[in-house]
Amino acid sequence: MLLQDEVRQLALEAKAASGPLGRTAPEARDGALAAMAQALRDKAAAIMTANQADMEAAREAGTSEAILDRLMLDEGRIEAMAAALEDLMALPDPLGHVQERRTMYNGIELTRVSVPLGVVAVVFEARPNVCADAAGICVKSGNACVLRGGSLAARSNEVICDVLAQAAGAAGLPAGSICAITSTDRAATDALMSLHGIVDVLIPRGGAGLIHHCVEASKVPVIETGTGNCHVYVHGSADLEQALAILMNAKCRRFGVCNAAETLLVDEAVAERFLPWALAALAEKGVLVHGDERACAIAAEANMAAGAVVLATEADWETEYLGPEIAVRCVPGVAEAVAHVNRYGTHHSEAIVATDEQAIDEFLACVDAAAVYANASTAFTDGGQFGLGAEIGISTQKLHARGPFATDALTSYKYVARGNGQVRA
Repeated sequence: MLLQDEVRQLALEAKAASGPLGRTAPEARDGALAAMAQALRDKAAAIMTANQADMEAAREAGTSEAILDRLMLDEGRIEAMAAALEDLMALPDPLGHVQERRTMYNGIELTRVSVPLGVVAVVFEARPNVCADAAGICVKSGNACVLRGGSLAARSNEVICDVLAQAAGAAGLPAGSICAITSTDRAATDALMSLHGIVDVLIPRGGAGLIHHCVEASKVPVIETGTGNCHVYVHGSADLEQALAILMNAKCRRFGVCNAAETLLVDEAVAERFLPWALAALAEKGVLVHGDERACAIAAEANMAAGAVVLATEADWETEYLGPEIAVRCVPGVAEAVAHVNRYGTHHSEAIVATDEQAIDEFLACVDAAAVYANASTAFTDGGQFGLGAEIGISTQKLHARGPFATDALTSYKYVARGNGQVRA
């Protein structure tokens, strides 16, 4: 069978499952989530064996440490995957909510009720935990899913998806509720994106190349999960000790995540006081700084080690490093910081550190991003922290879903009209 036919057949199985799945009781879907969580724990050894094979192949291929960190699974991360599924159980059922109720002029009772999207396709790269997150969110929201992971995690993805699908089926969900494309051929993604009318929405999770390709080539509606060129801006009024703690957490907690800070903006008024401290702390963590002329001069005056700070280029302001590198720029004030963020940022997560409420309000109001923070790290932009349970992605677009999104974002609505014989003149 041709690859395109295989992908279509798999999507048709999901389509057939989507109707009955969307009509299951909340208790049935939560029971399936519990079974899926337990199955991950029970099969942890098999999952880690497959993941070790993926890790070895990725190292041999020269994969970066940041990507290897995304790829790696251990007992703790598998337990976190299972716990995320259980967290979903505690969330309200997103289906059947009456969003609006009114009586029309002719006596028809009209309600607007939340319903599943139908078939959700998720295309992702090197993070095998996405299998569990995406499958769990789709089950909770009554959507059948088609998962297509990247080649780096092919063995891990296949085992995880098989474990989840079997557990969901044993718990009583329709066959085809959780489907996975196991082919590593990139043409499988293109085949999936062509299935307008079968797949209801496509969600890409990965690097800029994957996301742009899906947005530009898909015939299926796309929820765009964007890259993260995120900023921390230290205002002249900032508590500098707090600013350093926020910067280091936003940048160094995990280098390879999309909500990591990639650029530090510092008010010129506090640059001489803050930057020697901040640059030394970054150097201690092995972070290479791409600084503007002012930052480089301050580094030289502070006798920073050679090579710890290099002169930034224009490209550095728009780079998502996903590793131990950061761009640093000095700005005259909040207006210039906002202008820089809106020009170079990716509308993901942006933070200001300040005690001046007027500056905070201006930054929060004027920055165009899915999540904006005052005096807190950008590291909180994920569904687990926002109380959404496991996340399916972080949307940087403005239609349908924005920011961390989970079960509610995978629903639509329909109008239900109840009459007693009304006809229109």
